[in-house]
Amino acid sequence: MNIRKANRGDAPGIAKVHVDSWRTTYKGIIPQNFLDGLSYEQRTKLWENNISDQTNTIFVAENENIIIGFVTGSTRSTNKEVGASDLTSIYLLEEWQGQSVGKKLLNQIMTSLLEQGYQKVYVDVLADNKTKQFYQYYGAEYVKTVQLSIAGKTLEEEIYVWNSVEKVIQQSK
Repeated sequence: MNIRKANRGDAPGIAKVHVDSWRTTYKGIIPQNFLDGLSYEQRTKLWENNISDQTNTIFVAENENIIIGFVTGSTRSTNKEVGASDLTSIYLLEEWQGQSVGKKLLNQIMTSLLEQGYQKVYVDVLADNKTKQFYQYYGAEYVKTVQLSIAGKTLEEEIYVWNSVEKVIQQSK
């Protein structure tokens, strides 16, 4: 298993992980018709744009040259806090969860964000998403709950913060 910076050619592999992981992670949370409507082609275009956007930091995890997970960091437009950025996504194919791949991706993105000068990182997670325990395990602290709408369904999203990027890096080694 290898973790490396994403390149434009990775967009189809990232899109596959994105769609497949959404379908397993959010089943029963996000309306099924929305999940069924996700397409690899649409997400490939999204990821081509995301990779081209220099404000995004994106790493992929691959096994035998097949992308099995990815992580992204970028400072959201709503984040006006000096020295703070955001973990904007981290997804793994279901069969790779629980095998330390997420931990390694988290360590890589936090190391990169620290190198960019960030000391604090926020992450948003759907309240019903059981993987929020991953963030809590690595020290993310609850900040607040907000509401958002996906496919006409109002969902609660919890915002967490890591107040010390260095501490997360040490804990995720």
